[in-house]
Amino acid sequence: MSEGFKGLRLYNTLTRTKEDFVPIDPANVRMYVCGPTVYDYAHIGNARPAIVFDVLFRLLRHLYGEDRVTYVRNITDVDDKINARALRDYGKDIEAGRLSLNEAIRKVTEPTYEQYQRDVTALGCLPPTFQPRATEFVLPRPDGRADMVTLIQSLIDRGHAYVSNGEVLFDVGSMTDYGQLSRRPLDEQQAGARVDVKDHKKNPADFVLWKESSAEEPGWEATFRPKDGSTASIHGRPGWHIECSAMSAAYLGEVFDIHGGGLDLIFPHHENEIAQSRCAHGTEVMANYWLHNGFLQVEGKKMSKSEGNFVTIHELLETEKFGGRKWPGEVLRLAMLMTHYREPIDFSVRKLEEAENTLRKWKRAADVADAATVAPPAAVADPLSDDLGTYRAFQAMNELAASASSEVAAAASLKAALAFFGFDIGGAEIDDAVVKETVTRRLAFIRDKNWAEADRIRDELLAQGIQLKDGKDPATGERVTTWEVKR
Repeated sequence: MSEGFKGLRLYNTLTRTKEDFVPIDPANVRMYVCGPTVYDYAHIGNARPAIVFDVLFRLLRHLYGEDRVTYVRNITDVDDKINARALRDYGKDIEAGRLSLNEAIRKVTEPTYEQYQRDVTALGCLPPTFQPRATEFVLPRPDGRADMVTLIQSLIDRGHAYVSNGEVLFDVGSMTDYGQLSRRPLDEQQAGARVDVKDHKKNPADFVLWKESSAEEPGWEATFRPKDGSTASIHGRPGWHIECSAMSAAYLGEVFDIHGGGLDLIFPHHENEIAQSRCAHGTEVMANYWLHNGFLQVEGKKMSKSEGNFVTIHELLETEKFGGRKWPGEVLRLAMLMTHYREPIDFSVRKLEEAENTLRKWKRAADVADAATVAPPAAVADPLSDDLGTYRAFQAMNELAASASSEVAAAASLKAALAFFGFDIGGAEIDDAVVKETVTRRLAFIRDKNWAEADRIRDELLAQGIQLKDGKDPATGERVTTWEVKR
């Protein structure tokens, strides 16, 4: 058995199999995850990879040591919409030399960047080791870390990219095994660039590495040297995919352990990352394990503004847009983790209510213990080592909760498991407003003679230590319900 194998098995999208996880260097386990584009507030779909890979980050730290895991999650702030907004708001300052393009972009994106940090912190996510911004890696850097322009030139030098009509394009025909990740035939693939591509490509699937900007558009000054010995100076901006190749290499090296992201990124983004990185560095792989979380829909429908079900993390946390109330970040977190990360998830009010009830039950049970055990129990950690098997881990936590009232050790283990998953262990608090709203819903079910739902709500509250008492208003004769906390 390899010295680096700690019992963790992960499903690798690249091989379509579950594999033993063996890091390149057990003293520095390296993971890269595609982060948000900070053009606007992050939506609930963006929360899923943040939460999923935070759990994996925590598990890797548990297995290999907190100081032996490097987690990079990038911030995409190179985007045509962002550039246009920077030009609109700060164009005169850029033209006069009072602001660089990067500085203008920073001013445009700082509010959404800061909101994203607050959002994921509220969701219980640990800060990654590094959160590089794409704008910081466009041009060659004083510290010599990898950058996009230098990577593009390397691809030209190695015969994998060419200059055409003011653009630098990746030549997919130069890579014999292009398409391994998505397993899509080359003739079915599209360019998938963030910027428009016209008819000057060698192959329809060739994608943009660098795109020329017009005189009215913002951009960076870059010079490329084609194979014919000429020089191409192009005022422009990078394509979408090259940024992650640069930032992952800058912090994790040419080959690293884990690359993660949403299922929607397999093609074209991750496929093209692999092509760029392998061909620029001359390596067999970019990352050894590729992990992808499943799709998310909201109340049974694909999330979209046209459906009226588009919701941001901020709105869930701070407004009453979804379900008529605000939701604690840890409730959103548990609702996401109750479905296995590779499966599609239907994000609904009912699921949030279930997560909230479960979390209250666990916390009340864990309150019996004064302190948590040092580490999560094997009954919780072992299922996670089987491709992040949260369902069985949560079953084990339910069993600990059932034993906690008579076994302090079970309560201490449950408290440790809660802390491991990123849930607050300061104690179970009763939100009077939430209980009142729940009781009101139950009374509505009773009026409709929906006894099953009314009983379900009563039993769920009882499991949280909240006992209902039904009676009649002596003046009106109407049914009323009071409640008390049973310690």
